[in-house]
Amino acid sequence: MNTFRTLLLLILLTGLSLTVAPQGTYKIADEYLALNAGASDPLYVTYAAAVNRSRLYGDKAYKMDYYSCNEPLNFSSDQAGRIFTTWRVNSVVIDKLSKYFKPPTVLASFPDMALLEYEPWQGLHVQQLFFVYSSGIAIIDQTITNYTERELTIDLYPTLELGDDSLMISGWDADNNAYLLQHHESLYRLISSLNPKFPYPSKFLDIFTTGSEPYSFGGYKGSVGDMYNYVKHDFYAEKNKHDSLNCYQVGYTDFVVLHKKFVLKPGQTEHLRIIRGCQDASLDENTLMEEIKTLKNRPLQAYIDHNISLFQSVPRISFPDQSDKLVYLSAFNLVRGCMLPPSGKTNHNYYVFSRNPIWGWGHGHQVLHESLSMLSYAYLDAASAQESQRVYMEQQRDDGLIAYRHGPRGMQDYPHKNMSTTSAPFFSWINLEIYKTGQDKAFLREAYESGVKYTKWLIQNRDTDADGTFEWGPYGIIENVRDWYNAVFQVSADRYLDVDKEDISDELECLDLTLMIIKEMRSLSIMATELGLKTQSEEWKLKADQTAKLVNERMWDDETGFYYSVNKDDHTFRFMTRDLRRQEIIGFLSLWAGGATPARAEMLISKLTDSTKFWRRYGVPTLASDDAWFTPYVDYCCKWNGPVWLLWDYMVFDGLVNYGYYTEARQLAAKMLLCVKTQLSTNHNFWESYSPDNTVLDCPPNYIWDSIMAKLLIDLQSINNKTNIH
Repeated sequence: MNTFRTLLLLILLTGLSLTVAPQGTYKIADEYLALNAGASDPLYVTYAAAVNRSRLYGDKAYKMDYYSCNEPLNFSSDQAGRIFTTWRVNSVVIDKLSKYFKPPTVLASFPDMALLEYEPWQGLHVQQLFFVYSSGIAIIDQTITNYTERELTIDLYPTLELGDDSLMISGWDADNNAYLLQHHESLYRLISSLNPKFPYPSKFLDIFTTGSEPYSFGGYKGSVGDMYNYVKHDFYAEKNKHDSLNCYQVGYTDFVVLHKKFVLKPGQTEHLRIIRGCQDASLDENTLMEEIKTLKNRPLQAYIDHNISLFQSVPRISFPDQSDKLVYLSAFNLVRGCMLPPSGKTNHNYYVFSRNPIWGWGHGHQVLHESLSMLSYAYLDAASAQESQRVYMEQQRDDGLIAYRHGPRGMQDYPHKNMSTTSAPFFSWINLEIYKTGQDKAFLREAYESGVKYTKWLIQNRDTDADGTFEWGPYGIIENVRDWYNAVFQVSADRYLDVDKEDISDELECLDLTLMIIKEMRSLSIMATELGLKTQSEEWKLKADQTAKLVNERMWDDETGFYYSVNKDDHTFRFMTRDLRRQEIIGFLSLWAGGATPARAEMLISKLTDSTKFWRRYGVPTLASDDAWFTPYVDYCCKWNGPVWLLWDYMVFDGLVNYGYYTEARQLAAKMLLCVKTQLSTNHNFWESYSPDNTVLDCPPNYIWDSIMAKLLIDLQSINNKTNIH
């Protein structure tokens, strides 16, 4: 009996798994990063190219679907179709995950790649690497090993499906064994369309190849369900005696298929690499083809090793629950996957809100509240997080303004009523947290100088009556970050008036902005101490304390035991006929900013932990659930009358820790984890916002700021260590 059969017999006798990984396949050298994630585990599975191989315009990222039982294992890109493979083993068609003998398990997941294993047929082991090499090239690399005792005839049908009648076959390139294709993409997006004045391509060139000569190839109309009919053979029909595809070489189609055919004897291994190239059709086709040719046989282990090296700086938390670890690593993958290299008017790397899907408002520019994701990212790559913050410093106006948006298209300050628009001022707090992680004094010095200029601009331009508390600017509807359906700032519950009539945030002394500026002042004080600037540190601390005193004098209501915004003119809780005492999540930012007295903090905690108000199943809602405007439903983007926003919940968590409410902090963290794990386990997305009470969401997915979950888990570990809870 040969060695292979001896091994096989041993496996059968001992009941061990048949899927012993073959030699020479990809390895994960760091055990901490080795996963074993199945379809229902909370794993983020959207992948984008590494920063140095990415571009802003024409960028293609992909979501992996390894969990939908009635679909094939597939990789889909926003408006650019999906890639999948249909199997035929000994004439049995395996066209959906429910037919797999062993469904896919994710062995490792990084920002640009996933390593999987599965068995489409009993004893037929596949290790597969999906790798988004660049903004224009994605690779599926398969190592297929026969662990059975019999010979297997295998037909593989790698497929590129667009399915919207815009996929056109330009021709078959016999020299490179590749389909040459074109497709069209609309700039229209439901949430926010891509701006046509910027160079977003709408006409794309596609190249689809397996490198070596295929057995056959074809183009077809129909849906993925029709693949079964094209690859299954009726042995009693004379016309189906052959097994070649239609070799279609020109014209419109819904999907194209490459056909690879081979026989695997027991113990034999076959290697297959599928490559999809995609770029702006106006660019040189030969350049893309040449790059693909260099990748046909390039070893890929080095790219895995690079990812392992990238994650070496991440705190190695020992999680009692493996699902928490998956959330932790997924959060880092989310933020890293949103990073892009310097381009246009910035010399520093920057982020977009999402790379798959892409929508206009979230593409191309940074905003300070999204930059709170840098609190997590600094643990993965502190230097890159610093570079992202330097985008603001580089484009900061001479008078100190940091505008609403900054990035490759320069500063965008959206002037309204002859006044520039800024964003929620989290700038110095973010910089301080990045410094705590990276300990880069040069960065701290730059950040402090920039933060001083910005805070002075805020004092001069957002306290127009010079009374020590602050108002949002005249374009407050975007500046205050809390968008529409805001119970305090929005006049009509149905949002039917224009911006100037609808939004009153520039006519109030605003609690949220005032607390944010207190936090900026406290952060500048700590930064000054680190830089040896004792006098300046004391001055910033005094300013923060004086502002906090005004908050407690003007914005606390003894009757209801809560903090609120007040009328700018008379500092009352009335604006015309409106009662401003609507209990929102911002009341708890007084804990985060260090603005509440201990006695008032205790009263706030009683409101926070009241399940009829804020203590809901999936976190703290933006508006108390006993408010008339409250809704638990997430049916669009940007709603602030009930949905949970993880960044704001993190600030509540941070405030609880600041005031020593560790039990409540742990409970809130558990709610946030349940919220995220519930979604990642079913649809494998992060979301812009979440329902406090239910699981159905309809808002932008894969939103960068949910990466705050990594920071939450690091902080949670810290307080557990502090209080000896493990």
